[in-house]
Amino acid sequence: MSALPGKKALRIGIIAASLIALAACSSMTGSNISVGRTGDNPAPKVVPEGTSPDDAVIGRREHPRIIAAYGGVYEDRQAEIMVARIVGRLLAAANQPNAQFQVTILDTSEVNAFALPGGYIYVTRGILALASDTSELAAVLAHEIAHVTLRHARARTDKTRTTQIVDRVITGIFGGDTSTDATANRTRESLAAFGQGQELEADKEGIKFAGKAGYDPQAAARFLGVMSRFAAFSAGSSAGDEGFLSSHPSTPSRIETAMGTARSMFGDGQAGETDREGYLAAISGLTFGDSPAQGSIVGQRFIHPGSKFTFTVPQGYTLQSTQSAVVGVAGDGEAVRFDSAQVQPNMTLSDYLRSGWIAGLKAETVTAHQYNGIDMASGLAQTDQWFFRVAVMRFEGEVYRFIFAAKSDSQRFAQGADATIRSFRRTEAADLSQIRKLSIRLVTARSGDTADRLARQMAAIPGATELFYILNNLYPGDPVAAGQRYKVVSLQ
Repeated sequence: MSALPGKKALRIGIIAASLIALAACSSMTGSNISVGRTGDNPAPKVVPEGTSPDDAVIGRREHPRIIAAYGGVYEDRQAEIMVARIVGRLLAAANQPNAQFQVTILDTSEVNAFALPGGYIYVTRGILALASDTSELAAVLAHEIAHVTLRHARARTDKTRTTQIVDRVITGIFGGDTSTDATANRTRESLAAFGQGQELEADKEGIKFAGKAGYDPQAAARFLGVMSRFAAFSAGSSAGDEGFLSSHPSTPSRIETAMGTARSMFGDGQAGETDREGYLAAISGLTFGDSPAQGSIVGQRFIHPGSKFTFTVPQGYTLQSTQSAVVGVAGDGEAVRFDSAQVQPNMTLSDYLRSGWIAGLKAETVTAHQYNGIDMASGLAQTDQWFFRVAVMRFEGEVYRFIFAAKSDSQRFAQGADATIRSFRRTEAADLSQIRKLSIRLVTARSGDTADRLARQMAAIPGATELFYILNNLYPGDPVAAGQRYKVVSLQ
């Protein structure tokens, strides 16, 4: 399935588990780290020491699948420079002077970091927003570098051979090609997550790399705690994804183990570099939450400013979006998926519906119609366990699809699907005015300020006070230091 054409789908990027090659920038990265803005660069010329040249082939193979599953590359010069400098120091500490790593910042709010065989590393802007100093980001990057040098990433990729059953399930429902289906790819990654032993091994090796590079070796334990708090804060949100913690569980015992590892390697006296002020300066202005370029959810509505369309789902549906699809789930066992597809311009929408991409289609139910001046076609499909109402529409040269699923058909289900299909239309100025961009802003505490008072600057954000505490690694009752800067999330 095709990705939603945000910015015409030309700047699709990755977020977790695979690494896009950002255009090399030698003035800030040195010779062995590539950080840039396109996903078309070749694999690293020199794979990490101790790994196989074949590992780069695996990275290239998995790269487009990851691109299809996640949001675009995040472009921020200050953040790119900071990440590249940290990686350069970590590689030197890891005794990888000749290896070329390619690092990508992914345009997603998920708190995540991943590695692919061959020296591909990804971090998300979500994890950049959550960290509070360079040592915390260094801990994450060192952990992923360790996965690569220990060849865990290759072992994880090999495990995807066991996921054919997932492919069969998705094929059974949609009748499609799972090699290009974002849901299938993300499920593969979930099933192929690192084991507990590998995570602990990467923790130990990563702490060693970070400490040798001069960063605070206790940062790994500290940041695991912050991520655990954020995961609890986000539970039940529409994101529906634990991100980094889904494959990097942050249990109290693991945090304690990380603290013990740092003490045993570097003693209690080595604080190491944190550079909190430099880090905060680098992420000032960072986008927080969903990227408007990938479409915005406003209540029951989805608005895509780049592709200039909007639609509304029935009350009771909770929407979530990725670059590849918008998914709505209702508490009564119903769901809707909205995505795009590549269809030849000379193929009618009715013929496309009958072309076999959806299993169990009842061909006699396919009808062509037009709503809001947009050509559409719709039909019904049924499998052993699911009933589907399907619609496709051609808009601005692109073909989009609605797939409504329920255990059985009903008048309410039919009316909800029909209302959603009829709501699909071109955006207007009033629609675009509802979109708000959130970003990280820095505020300086003054004498007499408290954390609660600073948090009031985030009053428009749900859970503002608790989120402020987590973003700044504070707890209720902790003082704030006059003259020190803190992160707040603000509307633009």
